[in-house]
Amino acid sequence: MTKKQKFVPILLGSDINVYGMARSFHEAYGIVSEAYAGLQLAPTKYSKIVNVHVVPGFDKDPVFIEQMRKLGKNTYNDPDTRYLLIACGDGYAELVSQHKEELSEWFICPYIEYDLLQQLISKVSFYEICEKYDLPYPNTFIITEDILEAGKLKQDLPFDFPVALKPANSVEWLSIDFKGRKKAFILDTRDEFDIIIERIYQAGYTSEMIAQDFIPGDDSNMRVLNAYVDQNHQVRMMCLGHPLLEDPSPEAIGNYVAIMPEYNEKIYQTIKGFLEKINYTGFANFDMKYDPRDGEYKLFEINLRQGRSSFFVTLNGFNLAQYATEDRVFETPFIETIYGKAEPEKSMLWMGVPKGVFEKFARNNADKEKALEMIKKDQWGTTVFYKKDMSLMRWILMKYMFSKYKGRFDLYFKEKEG
Repeated sequence: MTKKQKFVPILLGSDINVYGMARSFHEAYGIVSEAYAGLQLAPTKYSKIVNVHVVPGFDKDPVFIEQMRKLGKNTYNDPDTRYLLIACGDGYAELVSQHKEELSEWFICPYIEYDLLQQLISKVSFYEICEKYDLPYPNTFIITEDILEAGKLKQDLPFDFPVALKPANSVEWLSIDFKGRKKAFILDTRDEFDIIIERIYQAGYTSEMIAQDFIPGDDSNMRVLNAYVDQNHQVRMMCLGHPLLEDPSPEAIGNYVAIMPEYNEKIYQTIKGFLEKINYTGFANFDMKYDPRDGEYKLFEINLRQGRSSFFVTLNGFNLAQYATEDRVFETPFIETIYGKAEPEKSMLWMGVPKGVFEKFARNNADKEKALEMIKKDQWGTTVFYKKDMSLMRWILMKYMFSKYKGRFDLYFKEKEG
């Protein structure tokens, strides 16, 4: 395939992840992406680099597959153009994998087979896979509705409080609601734990809950890894990030809002070996946390897509869109794995909040000092403020979106002592 091959990126969703991918495509190739979503979210609004098409109910079947069939048959059917499909959320990644065989008639789908996706997307079977491939993960206890008596767990947990609690099924979790609902919980007492478990299953949640030994330390002990694995299961790129601050609001808890690049050979080789052994393909995103008790980085989960804050990878010179396009559209042969090296003079700090929020709320330590120095030297950037896509309306909306973080942090942030 020549580099003149015409192609169109088709992005699924309308959030900050979609904008980051659209910006990556625009920076690499100067092209405008097409996006499809159930609703229009702020990060992609008033943009000239991505056209968002809103289709109510698009995030679920049957609307999803019916719409994709229509697009494949009637819109994206030029035999001289290739259509690269990129899912920017868990639900969309699952839908593409589920319908991969049919969608591949019209679109390039850089996603794993559905049976492997089901093993990896469930946190329960993911931890079983960690066990099989000798990957470190936190001490874990699985809760199912049928082991509860009158809505309560009668047995003791195999570790002390505080305890981390999160849903095994992140897609089902989005469809339930109850008082105090969060993306994940850190619970200090057994009473808190019992109340939350009861509410979760009363609200209609049916899948497993994951209770884990809480690894001590604040946000700055987290690490995030993004990788791209080609169609022949060879890892083309890996970039490790060191989050310094996370969103504290209940609906977005755990979402990173400041990341600096980092290099760790052991993490790179461990994850690279794992992805190649399981015959992975496409983007992968891992969350992990350093455990000072044994010196290990313990895996929390794998996202079968690029992470929502993964523009930090493109910002540091490893354009996410380019790796997928070179592999799937231009079919450039694999040469070597490229690793993010975090070189001091070239490194860029990625920010998802205003500088003032970072300065006030990030943990005071050597890494924060390094980040403040990067800000001083103008070695920083965001996903959404892109000079080539900054109309007045967009600039006002993005400024407003960023300013809301001040109130959210004031309301929800409490420093977690390590």
